[in-house]
Amino acid sequence: MHTHPMWRLFEPVDLAEAAAALLGRPNVAPVTVVRYDEHWPQAFAELQALIVAALGPLALAVEHVGSTAVPGLAAKPVIDVDLTVPDSADESAYVPALEAAGFELRRREPEWEEHRLLTLRHPRANLHVWSPGALEPRRHQVFRDWLRSHDGDRQAYAALKADLGTRGFVDGNDYNNHKAEFVYDVYERIFAADPEHEHTPHPRP
Repeated sequence: MHTHPMWRLFEPVDLAEAAAALLGRPNVAPVTVVRYDEHWPQAFAELQALIVAALGPLALAVEHVGSTAVPGLAAKPVIDVDLTVPDSADESAYVPALEAAGFELRRREPEWEEHRLLTLRHPRANLHVWSPGALEPRRHQVFRDWLRSHDGDRQAYAALKADLGTRGFVDGNDYNNHKAEFVYDVYERIFAADPEHEHTPHPRP
């Protein structure tokens, strides 16, 4: 059996653990899914400029990820950004500068590749902070790129998200858990199609 280096066991988010990692009060606004907005790339460009201005050379990489990075895909109207810094565990090196730029530190998850999450209200954005070598931002990029070039998966994902957007979720992680099976299956197709790494299908439990 061959396993792709970016493969991860199918495991929905533990909602209690996710709640424990939250800093401050939870957001109880309903999850909404809207049609693709052609202004999203420009919103990301403005966020990228804001982040680079705040951090300078500490911003090693700033990537537009998530559904708003896929033209034509329905999404929550929140720009997802992956930021790589020299050490995401060293909050003192970057969090104050980002807070001065308007971001708020919302999650601290050291067990998940030292992930930190900051949010911004205008434009609405989730800023995911990682260290060099982290696996998750690489997974985000290959998923984004696959959906950009595979119409069938993009359309199926859009239909699933549109349906879930009508169900009144108020916890983003709960919403994500309801997408998890589809997302896992797409990753299996991505890994199986990678010419650089052999991958034997790993069915969901």
